[in-house]
Amino acid sequence: MVREIHQNSQERQHKRRIQWALSTIAGCLLAALPVFGNPEDPSQMPNMFKPQSSPAHAIFHLSLFVLAICAVIFVIVFSLLTYSVIKFRRRANDDGREPPPIYGSNQIELAWTVIPVLIVLVLFLATARVIHGIQQAKKPPEAIEVIAIGHQFWWEFRYPALGVVTANELHVPVSNTSHPTPTFITLVSADTDHSFWVPRLAGKTDLIPNRENHMWIDPDQPGIFIGQCAQYCGTQHAKMLLRVYVDSPDQFKKWVQEQSKPAQASESAKEGRRIFETTACINCHAVSGTVADGRFGPDLTHLMSRDTIASGAATNTPENLRLWIHDPATIKPGALMPAMNLNQQDLDAVTAYLETLR
Repeated sequence: MVREIHQNSQERQHKRRIQWALSTIAGCLLAALPVFGNPEDPSQMPNMFKPQSSPAHAIFHLSLFVLAICAVIFVIVFSLLTYSVIKFRRRANDDGREPPPIYGSNQIELAWTVIPVLIVLVLFLATARVIHGIQQAKKPPEAIEVIAIGHQFWWEFRYPALGVVTANELHVPVSNTSHPTPTFITLVSADTDHSFWVPRLAGKTDLIPNRENHMWIDPDQPGIFIGQCAQYCGTQHAKMLLRVYVDSPDQFKKWVQEQSKPAQASESAKEGRRIFETTACINCHAVSGTVADGRFGPDLTHLMSRDTIASGAATNTPENLRLWIHDPATIKPGALMPAMNLNQQDLDAVTAYLETLR
């Protein structure tokens, strides 16, 4: 009777182990589903397993190589563990005595020393090759140059050769193999540490105060690619989003022409402009062609040409824009932009003026 109870207990433990293993595998598969989802869905999370740029392709292939090696190690170790658990499980007639100890095996000790060293060496050389290939890439004459400045908690993009300044939404031309036009980005920080990461286009690169870092991308198809600050930089780090718009050559040329124009004055928004230029707004924001020349906040010259506000935290609609001006903490708690405390009439006027900045 006691032996039967003991055997039943062992069987239940064995079943629980199998259920735990199956649950773990199922969980891993469910977690992997978003990774291999539809890459054309712009609302999908950034996905390094769907590369669309040369640096991202290099990192992707390296990751597959590393995953393959890790998978082989996992299969071997898991198989040995499974074999040991089944082969040397406790028997019904086990008397509980320890097996005789065996000391020393030069072959085993040599194997578990040499094999890990070789694996680490291979991974090191493969990684160093990819890093060198990305960092030492030559800049062609047709390359687009961008200066990306990280702020708490938004992105500033400057095109020195094109005379364009924008925020949070980076526009670059598609790079064809017949006519490569990569974009080389200089990364600097205005305050604390940030990290520029668009997984489908390149690896993450840090933005560090008083230091310049560099990266490049050459997207091979048009589209919108979602990015994120990957370095904790303060209370609104999670909402320091960015978008990279990869345009066709003609679309990019047209975008540059539009962004190079000064702000267009509108008589219908004259009162809103007066209020904007006589409040603290101009201390932080710039609007070309006006007295507003602040550098602490995003350039608003072509604000309404952007799809989002608050560094991607909200869509750029009149309702969200009005709410953002009235109380930024409603959309982005912890943002450094203060509430303007305008009365309803002035708030409507300023919102109407900003809606003319296209």
